[in-house]
Amino acid sequence: MKSYQFKSRIWSLAISFMFISGSLFAQIIPDSLLASFTYRNIGPTRGGRVTTVTGVPSEPGTFYLGASGGGVWKTIDYGVSWKNVSDGFFATPSIGAMRVASKDKNTIYVGTGTDGLRSNLISGKGVYKSIDAGKTWTHMGLDKVGQIGAVEINPNHNDTLFVAAIGQAFQANKERGVYRSYDGGQHWQQVLFVADSIGAVDLEFAPDNPNTVYAAMWRAERKPWTIISGGYQAGGIYKSTDGGDNWTKLTNGLPQGLIGKIDLGVSPADPDKLYALVCT
Repeated sequence: MKSYQFKSRIWSLAISFMFISGSLFAQIIPDSLLASFTYRNIGPTRGGRVTTVTGVPSEPGTFYLGASGGGVWKTIDYGVSWKNVSDGFFATPSIGAMRVASKDKNTIYVGTGTDGLRSNLISGKGVYKSIDAGKTWTHMGLDKVGQIGAVEINPNHNDTLFVAAIGQAFQANKERGVYRSYDGGQHWQQVLFVADSIGAVDLEFAPDNPNTVYAAMWRAERKPWTIISGGYQAGGIYKSTDGGDNWTKLTNGLPQGLIGKIDLGVSPADPDKLYALVCT
């Protein structure tokens, strides 16, 4: 027993020394050495374009990746190796958006259907959910909405989430818009609808208050010979301050003519700031 305790203490001291040494080394490592590091492809090689990536804060080496035609992949070793976790569960290999619940690393929601409306895209088939870190998946509906641009999970409640539905790529459909669920995807409510040719392409919560929700609306339709992207006063940015019950279109300081695809970003350092990349 004493020998076991002695060995445990030795290992504890060794591990502590390693962490302290690593921390000190990180502080004195020269910038010139870091400058030699460059980006490299870490895979996976199957599936085409990467459309979405999300990580697990409590597990720095764990990431999930969604591809335009290759489904969902997972790595637990910083990208050294990847494993497909959606094959056999998903009705489509096209992934649009993905989120891991901040309060439960095992809960993941995936919106299918890439938001890049190319002429040869693969259609979305709704939302899928895993409660065991990607081992198994359950279809949670919204199979008629088409492509999905964003999924956002309320940081305080894993079962409250929003989905941005771009719509069917090759036709107008009334299922476009923003959807909300209070029960983990069992039931959905369309809380923002603008038109059957205008869908939601992005969503963001205010970092300090998830009842404040921003939605980017985009007029988009694909034809075999062209793409209809944007319109005059069609689409734009909408804001809700009551968790999605009511929405107001934002116009101050934003383009007033042709409004196309929009990507949103918010800053945790200053929650009142909203950034928007607008195609005009």
